[in-house]
Amino acid sequence: MVLDLTYIILVLPAVILSLWASWNVKYTFEKYSKVINSRGLTGADAARRVLDLNGLRDVPVEHINGELSDHYDPESRTVRLSDSVWGSTSVAAVGVACHEVGHAIQNAQDYLPIKIRQAIIPATALGEKLSVPLLVIGLVLSSFARGFIYLAYAGVALYALCAVFQLVTLPTEFDASRRALVSIQEMELLNGEEFTGAKKVLSAAALTYVAALATTLMQLLRFIALVNDRDR
Repeated sequence: MVLDLTYIILVLPAVILSLWASWNVKYTFEKYSKVINSRGLTGADAARRVLDLNGLRDVPVEHINGELSDHYDPESRTVRLSDSVWGSTSVAAVGVACHEVGHAIQNAQDYLPIKIRQAIIPATALGEKLSVPLLVIGLVLSSFARGFIYLAYAGVALYALCAVFQLVTLPTEFDASRRALVSIQEMELLNGEEFTGAKKVLSAAALTYVAALATTLMQLLRFIALVNDRDR
């Protein structure tokens, strides 16, 4: 009963928000993928221009297969754009491409949140793999020997790393979008209505990170409640 109540009260609302955010970003992207920018710039063109303007001529822009798989790779210092962004002249493509360039600029300027995010990736990966198994094993075995409850606490601590990662990701993503919009305006890559469309696409994408953080935090609170209840 406790398990069901904690999930319904804490996690389910965040999950619903996350599902809506995921739908919204796909809907918004598809909507503005049908709006062609007046300058005829592809996502790759826009990315290259913004990189060059910021002195990042050595950062390549590459095509990658997939849908909305766009990203900046800090290890190879490469901007990678997906099928729907690379060669597309849509307003959405320009917005997404410039957002990924925003990450490249962050990396070049040693933006603190992105440095922290990169540094904790190994610990976060460990937390994702071990947190829930340790939590479950600890809760089950603690019924036989109370000392096993510390395994559950270890699982909670590892899961908290995932929350920290997403917490640091939030300002990183918002800042990349801010940089993208500033560059689009300064370079006049899009006109007024087109700029509004790109802004809506990036705002919808940002909301998915907010929803993901909310879900993780609520799940973390749920895990804490479960372990504390068993430890009484």
